[in-house]
Amino acid sequence: MPMQFLSLPTASSPTSHLLPPKPFFKPLSSASASASSFRRPSQPPPPPPKPSPPPPPPPPPPPPPLPNPLASKLWLSSKLSTPPPPPPTQAPPRPPPSPLEPEPEPEPAPCDDEDFRQKGKVFVGNLPLRVRKAEVADFFRQFGPLDKVELVRAHDDPERNAGFCFLYYSSAEDGERAAEVDGVDFRGRSLTVRLDDGRRGRARAEDRARWVDHGRRREPASPWHRSRDEACREFRGVVESRPHDWQAVVSAFERIPKPSRREFGLMIVYYAKRGDKHHARATFENMRARGIEPNAFVFTSLVHAYAVARDMRGALSCVEEMKAEGIELTIVTYSILIAGFGKINDSQSADKLFKEAKTNLGDLNGIIYSNIIHAHCQSGNMDRAEELVREMEEDGIDAPIDAYHSMMHGYTIIQDEKKCLIVFERLKECCFTPSIISYGCLINLYVKIGKVAKAIAISKEMESYGIKHNNKTYSMLISGFIHLHDYTNAFSIFEEMIKSGLQPDRAIYNLLIEAFCKMGNMDRAIRILEKMQKERMQASNRAFRPIIEGYAVAGDMKRALDIFDLMRRSGCAPTVMTYNALIHGLIRKNQVERAVSVLSKMSTAGITPNEHTYTIIMRGYAANGDIGKAFEYFTKIKEGGLKLDVYIYETLLRACCKSGRMQSALAVTREMSSQKIMRNTFVYNILIDGWARRGDVWEAADLMKQMKEDGVPPNIHTYTSYINACCKAGDMQRAEKVIEEMAGVGLKPNLKTYTTLIKGWARASLPDRALKCFEEMKLVGLKPDEAAYHCLVTSLLSRASVMEGSTYTGVLSVCREMFENDLTVDMRTAVHWSRWLHKIERTGGALTEALQRIFPPDWNSLEVLGEVSDSVNTGDSDYSSDSDLSDGDENQDVDDN
Repeated sequence: MPMQFLSLPTASSPTSHLLPPKPFFKPLSSASASASSFRRPSQPPPPPPKPSPPPPPPPPPPPPPLPNPLASKLWLSSKLSTPPPPPPTQAPPRPPPSPLEPEPEPEPAPCDDEDFRQKGKVFVGNLPLRVRKAEVADFFRQFGPLDKVELVRAHDDPERNAGFCFLYYSSAEDGERAAEVDGVDFRGRSLTVRLDDGRRGRARAEDRARWVDHGRRREPASPWHRSRDEACREFRGVVESRPHDWQAVVSAFERIPKPSRREFGLMIVYYAKRGDKHHARATFENMRARGIEPNAFVFTSLVHAYAVARDMRGALSCVEEMKAEGIELTIVTYSILIAGFGKINDSQSADKLFKEAKTNLGDLNGIIYSNIIHAHCQSGNMDRAEELVREMEEDGIDAPIDAYHSMMHGYTIIQDEKKCLIVFERLKECCFTPSIISYGCLINLYVKIGKVAKAIAISKEMESYGIKHNNKTYSMLISGFIHLHDYTNAFSIFEEMIKSGLQPDRAIYNLLIEAFCKMGNMDRAIRILEKMQKERMQASNRAFRPIIEGYAVAGDMKRALDIFDLMRRSGCAPTVMTYNALIHGLIRKNQVERAVSVLSKMSTAGITPNEHTYTIIMRGYAANGDIGKAFEYFTKIKEGGLKLDVYIYETLLRACCKSGRMQSALAVTREMSSQKIMRNTFVYNILIDGWARRGDVWEAADLMKQMKEDGVPPNIHTYTSYINACCKAGDMQRAEKVIEEMAGVGLKPNLKTYTTLIKGWARASLPDRALKCFEEMKLVGLKPDEAAYHCLVTSLLSRASVMEGSTYTGVLSVCREMFENDLTVDMRTAVHWSRWLHKIERTGGALTEALQRIFPPDWNSLEVLGEVSDSVNTGDSDYSSDSDLSDGDENQDVDDN
């Protein structure tokens, strides 16, 4: 549906109206004119004045403004029809003063110090040098409520005070009562308490008047002041010209003999931009120790430092300090807090602060609206973001371009292509020129939804308008091709970036490492990591984690652990995701106990395992059939207050179904319902697989029916598991109906489906149908794999003691195909095939010769022949031709999740 929040009725569109010019003077009445002529002295009349030229005709009125062609569609564009400014009102020319009568200079009124007194201000002297502000405030609060206490610190030792302070009472009467106790004893000292004499205010007023009169600032009173001003100018110059050189900035600040609130504030702002909350807090406390009280600007800068560092708890503590000092939060403070909560995806706290700002401040600007819109877009709450845009427009605030970018980013997160394009078109209609950020939002949208070809088209359109790519847009395109496993185009984009003159940054190098690790080229990934270190780029977890996962997937846990140690030596602290990658690799190698030992290393490093950590370990125990250990770690997840998701329950269900405990699996599904976690396709697949293992086709059929009632679409694995249940129950007629049902919903059988059917027909002692199914599989374009050949030959050999003609010929052709495709069986399979072959051809023949061609090369060794002979004589075999085919699918489900 189109976005209604970006359209306005015509009546709300601003229009231009010109007011008629008002006359500067009112015409005199006749009565007043006659009275003035009567009072005129009797002197000879002056000569008649020369006739003045007629006044020029008034200029024609300006044409009415053209109507806004987009007024019927837009709210966001008052810029298109801004009313012209009213004509400037020209004051009538003053007659020049007569040279015979000079204007008298106004004499300044004499000012007394009493006029500059500040009501409620009290001076307190002879204080103990180690007294604290809170102690002074507690003593003098008995005379009335205090607004502020300024305790002046000593210059040489900030830990002690200068021996005096200033008190600010709410009313003058409270200050007068405090001044009456002059000479009172306080901690062994006789205090000097008197009202403000106004000398300080008068000196400031005189300095201000002198600056206005002379048009310049007053000269420093001493060489010390000149050197200090020079140091302050040098500090501000370094901050503006070399902000990247923090050592130069700190040195310039330390060379200032006595920094004022302005210099301290600039230093805190510098640390805030870098996100260095610790140095910003230290500078703030140093300023207070010198007796300089912070104002709203300094507090806001400190809040900004915590917000950039994503420490919103510390930012809120600064806000509490502001309120305790009686300093009101400004709109900038609220805007910084809202933006900070938006960065950590806490839109609820951001919305709460926005409502508080609207209540306390009333009028808001476009910046704070942009920040709260961005906060909701970041969390994917687009309904609230649209409501805020509509509210902003109703208040008459023009939406800045950042608001459009935030909305496009939000629709990218929820992958709503239609609305994202609508916002992009509205941006252009509102006379905003699309920037690289605008096109970057579109590129990111198409990369996330997998339409990389459209992303490439958007990038070419951007280049046609003269906008060049930056590292961010190139990284989006490279990431899109990597997710599609199109590594050739990913590397071609990288080469194009190098040709354009851009240098790879850390994000680009991380993507290249990810690409090489997914390709299995670990040596190239290591070389990229070494290149980052040579270029003095600090490698992050984003660089080390794919390498650890790559070695873990390849089964080289020794190299994975070496990279893990290298990461810690490089100063990069492992995160919980890094430990999860390590545990996942150990689970793949079936080293469950070693994976559990990693948990103790995590606790030593101060890292708490999350729900994914426990899920991976549960998966390891489930693969081993240890359902007790799997439930033990499930209990740890619940006791730790971690979030229970569908993947955790899938792991439990897989453990229960693999061990044959279907009643426990049903109990897990009931708990899922109590936790209001909906069953998805994978959950139903696991349950149907479990009943298929037991050959219970009726329970599998009930699950298929319930799945359709719940609106969960079955996939190819669902139908394959259901067919497996039918085959194990010997109900091949129902299996054929399932194939027809698949065709009705547009699903085609895959390789595993045909393999399951082949096994079912062989189990039903219908080898001809099994061979026919095998041929149908090849006709539809599916290439049989080793598992399909193995299943067909095993099923035919194990089900026929005497080969019939067509079956005999079919097995020979299958063996010939395996030999032509260079497929061989393992030694265990060869042993069991030879046992069944001995029952068919006791003296050897063409079938024996065909099968031995696909046996292992060392098949003809004496030891193997002796083992085969013993196996044939004893008839002992623990090999089962009814091996479950669902294990491979089960692992595939795990990878998909």
